[in-house]
Amino acid sequence: MVARIRTVAFHGVEVVDVEAQVTLTPGLPAFAVVGLPDKAVAESRERVRGALAALGLALPPRHITVNLAPADVLKEGSHFDLPIALGLLAEMGVLPQDEMGGYLAVGELALDGSLTPVAGVLLAAFAAAGRQIGIICPSACGGEAAWAGEVEIVAAPSLLAVVNHFKGTQLLPPPVAKVAPPRAAGLDFRDVKGQESAKRALEIAASGGHNLLMIGPPGSGKSMLAARLPGILPPLEPAEALELGMIQSVAGGLRGGALLRERPFRDPHHSASLPALVGGGIRPRPGEISLAHQGVLFLDELPEFNRGALEALRQPLETGRVSIARANGHVTFPARIQLIAAMNPCRCGFLAEPGRACGRAPRCAEEYQAKLSGPLLDRIDLHIDVPPVAASDLALPPPSETSADIARRVHAARARQTARYQKLPADRRIRTNAEADGVLLDEIATPEEAGRTLLVRAAERLRLSARGYHRVLRVARTLADLDGAAIVARRHIAEALSYRRALAPDR
Repeated sequence: MVARIRTVAFHGVEVVDVEAQVTLTPGLPAFAVVGLPDKAVAESRERVRGALAALGLALPPRHITVNLAPADVLKEGSHFDLPIALGLLAEMGVLPQDEMGGYLAVGELALDGSLTPVAGVLLAAFAAAGRQIGIICPSACGGEAAWAGEVEIVAAPSLLAVVNHFKGTQLLPPPVAKVAPPRAAGLDFRDVKGQESAKRALEIAASGGHNLLMIGPPGSGKSMLAARLPGILPPLEPAEALELGMIQSVAGGLRGGALLRERPFRDPHHSASLPALVGGGIRPRPGEISLAHQGVLFLDELPEFNRGALEALRQPLETGRVSIARANGHVTFPARIQLIAAMNPCRCGFLAEPGRACGRAPRCAEEYQAKLSGPLLDRIDLHIDVPPVAASDLALPPPSETSADIARRVHAARARQTARYQKLPADRRIRTNAEADGVLLDEIATPEEAGRTLLVRAAERLRLSARGYHRVLRVARTLADLDGAAIVARRHIAEALSYRRALAPDR
C-alpha cells in the first residue's frame, strides 16, 4: 500500500501540485527520496529520522521509498519535510490515510520534532482553498495562511501536535490573519527646507504612480526627498497587499506571517548585481524590483549601477512584470513599481556650480550621463533638477506644510483615478494614470484644443517618441486630477512638458 500526501512546489509565484508517495517494502533497510529532489529535499531524510526519534518512533527496518510526483518537476526547499513525515506516519499506521488525503502539507522539521517556518505558505494556502482541501503548516505561518479565506488550517508547533490533533487528543486553535504594524513616524516633508519644485514633482509622482529622476549636486537633498515619499503614498488596497504578500511569502520575507498595508520602499546599493535587482539565480528568486511591487524602488547614484542591470529594468517598467528565462523553463514575477532615481550631473558632481565648476566639463558630464541609455530615460516620466540649498534657506524656520497635508491631496487624486478606472472592463482595469496605455489615454486624457496644439508643437520640436508623447499625457492627466479638473487643460500640458527632457541632447 502507498500513502499519499499532497504538497506543492513553487515556480515563481505559481504553484505546482506535488504528491508525496511513501511506501514500505521488504528488503535491506534504506531511505530513498526520488522525484528530482534538490539537496535540501534529499537531506530531509535525516530531519525526518530525527523528528520521528523525538516522538519515540524508529523507522521500520524496511526499504522506504519516497516519490515526489510528478517526477520531472524539480523539487526545491525544506517544506517537503512535513509531507514526507506524514506519509511515513500514515504508512506506519500512526495516522489515518483516508483523512490525510483531505489536506495539503508544507513545513520544515527540526530534529526535536518542532515545525519551523518555511517560504510560500500563503501561496500553498490559496492552492488548498482552490482545491477545497485543508492545509497543515507550522504555527508560525498560520497567520499567513489565514489570508487564504475559507480554508481549514492546522497550524501546529510540532509534529507531535499534528499527530495528537488527528487522534483527537489535542485541539489546535485556528490562526488569525495578521497585519504588520505601521512604520514609525519620523520622516516628514516639513523637515525639508527649500526644494519646492522637487516637492511638487514628488507629489505628482505619488499621485499618478509616475517614475521620477532627480539630478543635482551632492548634498542637495535628493536622498532625503526620496526617503519621505512613502509618507505621502496611500496604503495598499487589500488586493495589492495580497499580491505583494505572495511575492514576500515565496521570498521568505513575511515576518510573523503578517501582511503589509504600507507600500514597500526598496533602496538597493549601486553594487547590486543583475539577479539581485531583477531576480534570478540558479534557483530563481524575486529581485528588488519584485520585492518593491506596488511600491517604490529607489536607485541612488543611478549611473553607478551595472549597465546590464539597468537595461533589464526596461521591460518591467513597461509591463509591470519580469520574466526570467532559464534552460529548464521560465519564471515570471510581478513588478509593478514606481521608479525613483537620483544622480549627480557629472562624476565630480559640480557641473556648472559657481566657484566649483567641473574641470573637465562638458566631457565629464557627457561620459557620466552616457551610462544611461535613451530608451531607459524615455521610460521616466519626470526629470527635475535639484539645485543646492542656499545657507539663507537653511536658516529659515521649517515650512508649515507637512507630509500629511501633501498626502491628503495625493489621496484625493488617487481616489479620482480609482473611481475612473473601476468603470473599465476587468481585462483593462488599472489602478493609476501611470498604467494607462495610448488607447485609454485617448478616452480619458484628450486635452482641450489649446493644450492639444501645444502638445503637438512641443512633441515635434522636442522630437518626442510615441512613448514620450503618451507619458506627457499621463502626467497631464495626473495634474488635472490634482486640480480636480475633468478636462486636461493647456496649463496641465505645459507643466507636464516642463518635466519631459533627456539628459543629453544628442540621445
